[in-house]
Amino acid sequence: QVQLVESGGGLVQAGGSLRLSCAASGIIFNLNAMGWYRQAPGKQRELVAAISTGGMTNYADSVKGRFTISRDNAKSTVYLQMNSLKPEDTAVYYCNAGGEFRLSSVTYSYTYVGGDYWGQGTQVTVSS
Repeated sequence: QVQLVESGGGLVQAGGSLRLSCAASGIIFNLNAMGWYRQAPGKQRELVAAISTGGMTNYADSVKGRFTISRDNAKSTVYLQMNSLKPEDTAVYYCNAGGEFRLSSVTYSYTYVGGDYWGQGTQVTVSS
């Protein structure tokens, strides 16, 4: 049984930082690409960042330069360091596993395509 457990969300002022963690079990973690998605009220879930088994990363344009994804295979944990937070970053953040990086025929870059496994989500609220 696959379990992804997120933690680290909370309320922070604009300009502040948070670090999200996602602890995985039930999968061979070092063989899985991992991703972070978010969903704001009334909006579709969107990819925020992803990391391959080899450490290749993928970021949404809106978070480039502010967010950093990393992984610790020994702890079966993926992290999302979020700096310079903005009110528009407010959302429920979800961890994802089981996906893969695919080469886009449009952009000729690798983009993470989410898998079937999701965590329960953690709320991030950024006040102005």
